[in-house]
Amino acid sequence: MRKAPTILHLDMDAFYASAEQASKPSLRGKAVVVGGLGPRGVVATASYEARVFGVHSAMPMGQARRLAPNAAYLVPRFGFYKAISEQVMGLLRELSPLVEPLSLDEAFVDLEAGGTAWDEASARLAGAKLRADIRAVTGLTGSVGLAASKMLAKIASEQAKPDGLVVIEPGTERAMLGPMSVRTLPGVGPATGDHLRRAGIHTVDEIVEAGEDELVRLLGKAHGHGLYAMALARDERAVVAERETKSVSVEDTYDVDIHDRVRVGLEVQRLADRCVRRLRGAGLSGRTIVLKVRRYDFSTLTRSETLRGPTDDPAVVREAALRLLEGVDSTGGVRLLGVGVSGLADFTQEDLFAQAAGEGVTDAVEEVGDDVPVEERDVVVERRWVAGHDVRHAEYGHGWVQGSGLGRVTVRFETPDSEPGRVRTFPVDDPRLEPAEPLPLVEALGSHPQHS
Repeated sequence: MRKAPTILHLDMDAFYASAEQASKPSLRGKAVVVGGLGPRGVVATASYEARVFGVHSAMPMGQARRLAPNAAYLVPRFGFYKAISEQVMGLLRELSPLVEPLSLDEAFVDLEAGGTAWDEASARLAGAKLRADIRAVTGLTGSVGLAASKMLAKIASEQAKPDGLVVIEPGTERAMLGPMSVRTLPGVGPATGDHLRRAGIHTVDEIVEAGEDELVRLLGKAHGHGLYAMALARDERAVVAERETKSVSVEDTYDVDIHDRVRVGLEVQRLADRCVRRLRGAGLSGRTIVLKVRRYDFSTLTRSETLRGPTDDPAVVREAALRLLEGVDSTGGVRLLGVGVSGLADFTQEDLFAQAAGEGVTDAVEEVGDDVPVEERDVVVERRWVAGHDVRHAEYGHGWVQGSGLGRVTVRFETPDSEPGRVRTFPVDDPRLEPAEPLPLVEALGSHPQHS
């Protein structure tokens, strides 16, 4: 492990919700929850104001609404978040060629590899400058952790939240980690945490006291050895600039269980086409087709088929996915479907027609009627008047959708640089109202007021 805190971990603060607050003046300082708004929607991000009520990411949206009934509930605008993320990642790459993105709002940076930092003082200076640059370019805030390893840098950024900077000095790691919960360590989720708790192990110090042999007995060889090393603050993982993509996949959760066999097949074909578009967009192809089905009782089945060579042919992927579907019992209904491609390559084997007629799998699927057509859902939910999405009115200008229903749509007219705007209601088919692209949070170089 290095002797200076030159590994930086950046985590944007409540990223989706903060971006929405910065975009919408009327929501600044208010509880905002971003996620799927259907009956089975899940919270993607909650603003800090919403977290006061107990709302957190991965929580069912119905539970969030009960905890914070007066919060603003918005559908994610991933294109908007991705554009902001690209600005942030650009700032990180100015610090070092070794940037390892973990998601749109989180990344590791090796400051030493970029010559940006070599000791605590220079690392702290780089972290402070980065936070200021992010605020100036995006109008948002990020929390920064600095340490001698990736694990500790991530722990430091968590301690820094929100809108802070924490440095863990080399030599202080063991004392700092000791009293922390075992859940602080990477790879210790709810199941592993419960397993350790039942063995009387609650803190990192207690992991060390238990000893490596006991950890291996409790958790298995690989996990036990790894967890014991982390408890001793040993983490030699390097920051990796290009993380290899292992698979490309898409999935949808449905508001109403799908029972109709034909409808399930159509959904699988639609997901296969979307998956191939992503595959081609990344310049990849793959050999293994994967189907994921979550049934009415929350049981999840995964089936896969490996082709003779890599493909990015939508017909091949569609037909393989449908063959896999034949082997899945969907009696009782389907709540989630997903299609993925793994075994990736950067080339395609052209002649795969035989694979499209590969071996089938037995067991037909029962069919029951369902009255939620895909086409109607796509038009109403995904393309028109989605809560939180941008619109433009011929008379009133730029705004965003507060809600719609009963043939009407309610719009608040405001922009990132305006005062909180007025609300107006229109018929859903008003020809003067059109979907619009998001406005940038910061129009030009210089600072933008922070409101999240």
